[in-house]
Amino acid sequence: MTGSSHAININQVQGDQQSTCEDYVAVEEPLEIQLSSTTADTAAARSISITMRTPGHDVELALGFLLTEAIISSMDEVSETGHMGTPDPESGFQNIVRVGLEPHVRVDMDRLQRHFYATSSCGVCGKTSIEALRHNGLKSLKNKGATYSRDLIRALPDKLLEQQRLFSQTGGLHAAAVFDDQGEPVIVREDVGRHNALDKVIGALLMRNEVPAHNMGLLVSGRISFELVQKALAAGISTLIAVSAPSSLAISLAEEYGMTLVGFLRGDRFNIYTGMHRIT
Repeated sequence: MTGSSHAININQVQGDQQSTCEDYVAVEEPLEIQLSSTTADTAAARSISITMRTPGHDVELALGFLLTEAIISSMDEVSETGHMGTPDPESGFQNIVRVGLEPHVRVDMDRLQRHFYATSSCGVCGKTSIEALRHNGLKSLKNKGATYSRDLIRALPDKLLEQQRLFSQTGGLHAAAVFDDQGEPVIVREDVGRHNALDKVIGALLMRNEVPAHNMGLLVSGRISFELVQKALAAGISTLIAVSAPSSLAISLAEEYGMTLVGFLRGDRFNIYTGMHRIT
């Protein structure tokens, strides 16, 4: 098994007929993100996250995760990145990415663990989650960002679909894309996890030194959760658009930080939940 999709033989039923054919499914493998630096508390590599992802753009995923969790703010704080260990004998994948930090970067591992708890989907109330982000240094985007015409927004899903190579092959992946003020996709990433696809996009922006991405918009293929809004805000993205619905907490967070939130983008229709001033 290599690549981000895997060919298998399946039994396909259509009406009263059954046949054997080849199909492609999305690969799902664990990725461990490790952090290391020359400071005393993180001198040895420490595992800070394990996520199930579609292999590919793993370093981007790790960097995007570190940025959106306020561990790093730019590539100037990163000394090295790379896969660790030998490839898995069955899958051929390397499932550990280590990010080294520059000596001046300080990481409070205890605070980090508390923050993960406060922002996870573990039953902590929405008020507590938003309060945790306030202490994380998120800044309002109310007066930042480009404007977009209604026609430009309506054209986005088709442009994204054209670049979803793995989705067209497997039908089982989420996608995230940043687009410019002309509505052209700049970076597109796919993954079995919505948050992973977005972390890959943000990591790619970070590696291009384009964070904060105030003049970029973001399109995601699924619904808009609190976590996706938080990640977009951390990257300085002021407009977030989805083909499905936002959650109530996602709307509250977007409204507080001046983000434009658009959902149910389907055909000629979409809903504007916050930040109407960016839609012309």
